[in-house]
Amino acid sequence: MFYEGIEDGKVRCFLCAHRCVIGEGKRGICAVRENRGGKLYTLVYGKLAAMNVDPIEKKPLFHFLPGSRSFSIATVGCNFRCEHCQNYEISQFPRERPDVEIPGRQATPEDVVSAAAAQGCRSISYTYTEPTIFLEFALDCARLARERGIKNVFVSNGFMTPESAAAAAAFLDANNIDLKGDERFYRDICHARAAPVRETIRLMKEKGVWVEVTTLIIPGLNDSARILGDIASFLVSVDPSMPWHVSQFYPAYRLLDRPPTPVATLRKAVEIGFRSGLKHVYMGNVPEEAGEDTYCPSCGAMLISRTGYFIRSMRLTGNGECPECSYVLGGVWS
Repeated sequence: MFYEGIEDGKVRCFLCAHRCVIGEGKRGICAVRENRGGKLYTLVYGKLAAMNVDPIEKKPLFHFLPGSRSFSIATVGCNFRCEHCQNYEISQFPRERPDVEIPGRQATPEDVVSAAAAQGCRSISYTYTEPTIFLEFALDCARLARERGIKNVFVSNGFMTPESAAAAAAFLDANNIDLKGDERFYRDICHARAAPVRETIRLMKEKGVWVEVTTLIIPGLNDSARILGDIASFLVSVDPSMPWHVSQFYPAYRLLDRPPTPVATLRKAVEIGFRSGLKHVYMGNVPEEAGEDTYCPSCGAMLISRTGYFIRSMRLTGNGECPECSYVLGGVWS
């Protein structure tokens, strides 16, 4: 899906915003789509490199079926080359080991949905690596899951085209999208661009998908008040009720010369988010700071108390209503 033939046997892929032009026998930037005789083939359909049951809070999604479990799958590959990738062993595998056969356990959409149902999961999450690069398989799973009453979740970098984003949105119920920084950060650290990510956030919201956004804050790279304020202001322009997760960085992959994010920096980001007009800002990766609880934006009552990925108490009604003042929180609650 999502390609067209052009001159000299080349193809143009429009699965993601790189819009790679791929010659005969070559692969795109993601390294998992290959031009064979003028046809573009996915190399990862049904080849699962990861399959786990996770709490939905791990995605992180805090306003989407809290306390539920999500069946989580991934293939190898990614359309980003983030210097700090936490899952680089699988995300960068096809790029760093191009002569090795694509690894993974072969599965059908029926296998995935049946396993999710058997585990009592209320959703399937396409996660760990970038789900856009295995979109054909994700869509086949999502269609079948929807027929079985199981919801569908993306955990994504958002670097999609309007065409692929619209196709995904038709079957998605929620999407946690990384908005990593400004254009310079995307260019230098992710080898991509920020503008298409913002477009995807807007499009997903317009299509009725529940969207939460995560920013991993890296000291000296995307932690300035200017960058954080710009991200917060953009989210407010889309939906002030959209939760923003600001998370602590730990050195990983090729970005080992930066320290973990100071808690003071995360607190500053939370303050910037609320001051900009966001109603829900959460601190991630620091559960000891109690920055993951949900409060009513109207009366201030604590509605959901969390420790790490686990819920200690929840006082919301089934439709997300505060029991104190009847304010209805944005989200998917039942």
